[in-house]
Amino acid sequence: MLGVGNRFPEFSVTATVSTEKGKAFATITDKDYPGKWKLYFFWPKDFTFVCPTEIVGFARLNKEFADRDCQILGASVDSEFVHLAWRQHNEDLKDVPFPMLADVKRELSSALGILDPNAGVAQRATFLVDPDGIIRFAYVTDLSVGRSPEEVLRVLDALQTDELCPCNWKKGEAVLSAAV
Repeated sequence: MLGVGNRFPEFSVTATVSTEKGKAFATITDKDYPGKWKLYFFWPKDFTFVCPTEIVGFARLNKEFADRDCQILGASVDSEFVHLAWRQHNEDLKDVPFPMLADVKRELSSALGILDPNAGVAQRATFLVDPDGIIRFAYVTDLSVGRSPEEVLRVLDALQTDELCPCNWKKGEAVLSAAV
């Protein structure tokens, strides 16, 4: 799996960006959102149980991430049509404010090293990528365990201080200073 310090892979995929007829799909690449931090989070499959709780959790914090110049991008190996159908049939997902990437060829999941060898789906992986395209945070949980969007936001805050941040540090708290 690619980790901290690695460059996020190049990619170009179709994404579901809306439920509006004629405006539902767009091509998204690694070159989009220049100068911004990016949060990529992957889930195993659409129309499942744990995944929508995470998507809703990240959607609820979308403004907080945007206020920190961070674009959220969700992804699974399902097609853009499956993403659209899921959004249309799940009331909680109708207004998801970020693109849902369709990694149908499994190229991005494979390049990241997060394609589950047994299930053949993306693992429940999260990456914070800085404006230069470098992975600064990588986090993977078991397929059955959801992640904490609040923790990902906390880590983004810490990374953006460019300082030493202690355990459980939160935005606005004192950072550590190294003795010289």
